[in-house]
Amino acid sequence: MFAKKLLAWYEEFGRELPWRKTENPYYIWLSEIILQQTRIEQGRSYYEHFVAHYPTVNDLAEATEEQVLKSWQGLGYYSRARNLHSAAQYVAKELNGEFPDTYEGILSLKGVGKYTAAAIASFAYRLPYPVIDGNVYRFVARLYGISTPIGTEQAYKEFERILLNLIDKARPDLFNQAIMDFGATYCKPTGCDCQNCIFRQECVAFRDGKVELLPVKPAKIKIKERFFYYIDIRWGDHLLMQQREPGDIWQGLFELPLHETESPINPQSLIEEISMVLKTWLGSEPQSLTIGPEMKHQLTHRTIKAYFLKANYGTKPSKIPEKMRIVELQELKTLPISRLIDRYLSKM
Repeated sequence: MFAKKLLAWYEEFGRELPWRKTENPYYIWLSEIILQQTRIEQGRSYYEHFVAHYPTVNDLAEATEEQVLKSWQGLGYYSRARNLHSAAQYVAKELNGEFPDTYEGILSLKGVGKYTAAAIASFAYRLPYPVIDGNVYRFVARLYGISTPIGTEQAYKEFERILLNLIDKARPDLFNQAIMDFGATYCKPTGCDCQNCIFRQECVAFRDGKVELLPVKPAKIKIKERFFYYIDIRWGDHLLMQQREPGDIWQGLFELPLHETESPINPQSLIEEISMVLKTWLGSEPQSLTIGPEMKHQLTHRTIKAYFLKANYGTKPSKIPEKMRIVELQELKTLPISRLIDRYLSKM
């Protein structure tokens, strides 16, 4: 009865989304990876871009990592883009371009977890695997009054058992879309519409006055502060950029030359310290060095406090470190950069 009631609601109120109009597993996979940690409103344009520029998995596999990162620019969590590219190359080369058609095969792809594998398996192949995302956790936790902290393996197994009993095995694709939509539109994190909810009478959290208390979330991870001093080094229509290395945020993206410190530099000594850094890097001090904007950039587990300085050199510096790359201003449009650097350059 639960599935019947939910699907009747979905038939009338379900959201119209472009990736719901296809059974192509490659397109569904693209949408699911793009929508991880991303709002639907933002993800829609990226999905349309990827479908247009990489219409097949082979097209995505043949693109360079730099091209894929540029296409991904602004979405954040760039490991998703690198995993997407790596998985496309695996499908193209090892599977002859044929996307896996089993839950286990889909789950084996790099960057694909249980939720994404269940989504692709049910949407593309109508296999009865329940999706468990934030919307589903919230809705089911309130409906059944479950206080197990979400985001744990114990919680996943508990919710999976419940959903395997609820899912419409003849229409798992519609069931999964419906339960996510219901959580997103009615059973919201705050301000949920309990008075008009079709499951109000069955809802344990509503009955017990615990709607705002569920689901129980795990303890928050401490946010670390990092201090970035970016130096905009220019001469004529050229500037220097460098590519971020593996093992840190924004891997593979380009940025202005960076001087990172454990704590903020005293404003009175900032020009002096950066002048010394530039002399070490480039063999000479700039003609002029000015302090530019300060920007704050929030990541999941880090707060980036960024300070920008502009160093003007009349001619090309006498030495250029190997890790730095000379870039013409017009070339910036083709380089994948972080949203923080994009915000700065858009003001210059």
